[in-house]
Amino acid sequence: MTITLICTGKTSEKYVSEGMRLYTDRLKHYCKCSLVEIEAGNGEANQIRKKETGYILKRVSEKDFLILLDAEGKEITSTGFADLLKHHQNISTKHLVFVLGGAYGFSEEVYKRSNLKIALSKMTFPHQLVRIIFLEQLYRAFTILKGEKYHH
Repeated sequence: MTITLICTGKTSEKYVSEGMRLYTDRLKHYCKCSLVEIEAGNGEANQIRKKETGYILKRVSEKDFLILLDAEGKEITSTGFADLLKHHQNISTKHLVFVLGGAYGFSEEVYKRSNLKIALSKMTFPHQLVRIIFLEQLYRAFTILKGEKYHH
């Protein structure tokens, strides 16, 4: 299974780049994982969402299972996230695509295309920091599935 995280905006903080590199290196043992940074839109909120929609949908095929990281999404535990990944392994999903949207969220078009929305927390985090949090949770999920000690 291939997993892609699409992020809006460029990574500008060194500690974020280092954290992302740490977890993407660890994930190599479990799956093919890539990060795609798309350009953040500028202007009025609707214009920004429209521009970001184009960038997102251009990178998602009809066959991809698209999961939005969205504040209004379903909250799941780390073990629940591991179960979600296991389910997709069991049904032979080839490509899981997770999207971390921009400051103004997703357009209706992206919501309609998505297969699932999950929330990492009810709290608000900086978009750059969420990249590390998500990758850590992805790594944690795979260690849970493998019965490794990391989760404890």
